[in-house]
Amino acid sequence: MLNPIEGEIFYIDKPLRWTSFEVVKKVRARLRKRLDIKSLRVGHAGTLDPLATGVLTVCTGRATKRIEELQASVKEYVAHLRLGQTTPSFDLETQVDATFPWQHITTDMIVKVLAEQFTGTIEQVPPAFSACKIDGKPAYKLARKGRDVEIRAKTLVIDEIELLECGLPQEPTMAIRVVCSKGTYIRALARDIGEALGSGAHLTALRRTRVGDITVDNCETIEGLLARLESEDMVSPDRAEQKRLEREREKNRAMARARKAEQAARKRACKPRQSQL
Repeated sequence: MLNPIEGEIFYIDKPLRWTSFEVVKKVRARLRKRLDIKSLRVGHAGTLDPLATGVLTVCTGRATKRIEELQASVKEYVAHLRLGQTTPSFDLETQVDATFPWQHITTDMIVKVLAEQFTGTIEQVPPAFSACKIDGKPAYKLARKGRDVEIRAKTLVIDEIELLECGLPQEPTMAIRVVCSKGTYIRALARDIGEALGSGAHLTALRRTRVGDITVDNCETIEGLLARLESEDMVSPDRAEQKRLEREREKNRAMARARKAEQAARKRACKPRQSQL
C-alpha cells in the first residue's frame, strides 16, 4: 500500500523531450486527484535535460527531505557525441554554430585523452544553458535572451570514463560511458573532450543509466507509474496523519524514558557509597 503523504520514492525512466519538472507535475497532479487533497510535496533528485532520458528519482511527501541525500549519489551516463561541430547549448537544443577539423582524431587518441584528462578530480565550467544561478536567475534564461553568461568552474570527480563506440575514421561519432559525481554536466564534458581533441564536439544523445544502486532496469515508465497511481491502494490522508501522530507520541515517550534513565544514573552517581560514610 502506497503512502504518498508519509513519503514514497519513485524511479522513472524519463522519456525524451520531457522536462524533469513535467514528470514531477504529472505525478503530483495524479496523487492530488487520487487522494482528494489540494497540496502535496513532490520533487525530483537531480535534473535531466529534456533531450536526455533515463533514471529520474521522484520523491513525495516527507520523502522530499531525502532529496539532497539522493542527489549526492554517484551517477552513470551513456553519451553519444558528434565531433567537429559545436552548438551554444552543447547538445541538439540549439543549432550548430561552428565547425572544426576532425580527420586527425584517432581511436587511440580518444582513449588516451579520456584517461589522462577526464579521469579523477577535474574542473568543469557548467554550460550557459543550465540551471546554475547568475544573480539569482537560472543561467539558461539569460542565455536564451542572448545575454553573455559567465559561470565559475566547479570541482567534480569522474570515477570512470570509457569509450564504448567510435565511428572514426568514417564518421566523426563516438559514445562514452561516464560514472561521475553530483554536479557533472555531460554536455560540458562533451565540449571539453572536443577541445582536448583539437576539434569541437556536442551531445547527440544522453541516457542516465544509473543513480546510486538504481539502474534503468529498476525504473518504470511515466505512463506505467501514472496507471499504478490510479489503481494501487493508498493510505488516506487521515490515516497518514494518525500514523504520524502515533510516531510522534512514541518518539516523545522514548525521549521521556531516556531522560528518566539519565536522571536515575545521575542520582546513583551522586549517592555516597557505604565505604565513604
